Amino acid sequence: MVRLFIFLLVILGLAWGFSWLADRPGLLSITWEGNLIETSVMAAATMVVALIGVVMLLWWIIGIVWTSPYSVRRYFRARKRDRGYQALSTGLIAAGAGNAILARKMSIRSRSLLRADQEPLIHLLDAQAALIEGKYDDARAKFESMSNDPETRELGLRGLYMEARRLGANEAARQYAEKAVEHAPYLPWASQATLEAQSHSARWNEALETLAQQRAANILSKSEADRLRAVILTARAGERLESDPAGAREDATDALKLAKDLVPAAIIDAKALLRQENIRKAASVLEGVWKLSPHPDIARTYIRARSGDSTVDRLKRAEKLEAMRPNNIESLLAVSQAALDAQDFSKARARAEAAARVEPSERVYLLLADIEEAETGDQGRIRHWMQQALRAPRNAAWVADGFVSENWLPVSPVTGKLDAFEWKVPFSQLEGPVVEGRVAADEAIAALPPVIVNDRPPAETTRRAEPAEPTIVIEKKPAKPTPEPAVAAKTTEPEKVTPTPVKTQESEAEPVPFFGRPPDDPGVKDQNADPTKTRLRLF
Repeated sequence: MVRLFIFLLVILGLAWGFSWLADRPGLLSITWEGNLIETSVMAAATMVVALIGVVMLLWWIIGIVWTSPYSVRRYFRARKRDRGYQALSTGLIAAGAGNAILARKMSIRSRSLLRADQEPLIHLLDAQAALIEGKYDDARAKFESMSNDPETRELGLRGLYMEARRLGANEAARQYAEKAVEHAPYLPWASQATLEAQSHSARWNEALETLAQQRAANILSKSEADRLRAVILTARAGERLESDPAGAREDATDALKLAKDLVPAAIIDAKALLRQENIRKAASVLEGVWKLSPHPDIARTYIRARSGDSTVDRLKRAEKLEAMRPNNIESLLAVSQAALDAQDFSKARARAEAAARVEPSERVYLLLADIEEAETGDQGRIRHWMQQALRAPRNAAWVADGFVSENWLPVSPVTGKLDAFEWKVPFSQLEGPVVEGRVAADEAIAALPPVIVNDRPPAETTRRAEPAEPTIVIEKKPAKPTPEPAVAAKTTEPEKVTPTPVKTQESEAEPVPFFGRPPDDPGVKDQNADPTKTRLRLF
């Protein structure tokens, strides 16, 4: 664009000059070797411009002739380079597609057309071709040579890191990643691998520095960096809890500022405060996290915060948690367990049954079995609740990459990922037992009204002096009789009439609802009783 503008300016200048000369006619006389030459100014100016054009044309022709060998050589060199880049591009695509034969062929062709010291991608194509051919030693040798070249150092270290991870040499992979971070801290894979290696070896101070570098290089967003920093601070606080409670509390407090719903940080902070005998502050910390994310560990720590409390005092603390998060499964279970410890069986049973209706799980039915054993000692009911526990959805736990842990861990032991553990039901137990447990729980809840137990009135909370096996009466509607066809020349026996059961004082006792289906062993059936046909109702 600039050249075109200059060319237009030159043309306009020449036109203006000729027009100016045309308006001012004159005569030009030249005496040369006794000869007098006279001409007009316009003709002289035209001859000068034409002479300059001829000289420039001659100079251009001489330049083309003089540089023609170099131009021809440059043309063939450019053509060869274009063919080489075409072969290199085809080879890289073939290597990405897994075509080892074509990748190796294009590697040889590109090496013959291009110089390897001028085009580093040839080394990458050779390494990729060796990888898909299974020649891992040759590939590692290529990556090592690339790591020694400043231009391809990052690419070579990346290849060596991936090969070390493939072979399971985690220490070598960590060294390659740290070396890459030294030269290029902005590389996401290198900084992330270094952070995971430092976290796996519990070098929390170095991990915090690496995380700060990632945040400065904009590898992580602010929310992600804050979350990972909170996890690292929590892990460091857990290690310092025994030796340095004040330092552990400081780290846990900083972690809670970054992630307010981080349960392990709240528990460590509360334990550090309890060691400093600051019960009120510890309770405040636990209450703040409980409102955001109820967790059984928080409830356990909160209820047993004061070692000298009685079971009634612990029940009051559990009810305080329930008031903060009503109708929550963790609140109901915490109150039920505390009521069981305080021998308040009616409250424990009511909360446990409510928890079973909200979210049936293994621990809910096990708690109901404990309540049944402590209150009545009824082995039939205890076995019933144990069976429900076997069929119910399993308890939630800390899960990371398929690994289930009872306690929270900052790093996954399977993949080494930081902040991988989540509080949820393990994946392996989600397919069959959960669905089956849901159906069993629905059946148990739906079967509540028909079952009547005559041993205990509703308001009775003391243990019974009756035999361990309860008397269970299940009312069944008699099946409608079906008409039988008449058969000639045959006599039919008179139809048996089932006598109407006589109500006794024992059977007229006040019914007591039983949460669930009848026990597995309701008793021995009467052999003399007439069997009645009943329909099997699935829903």
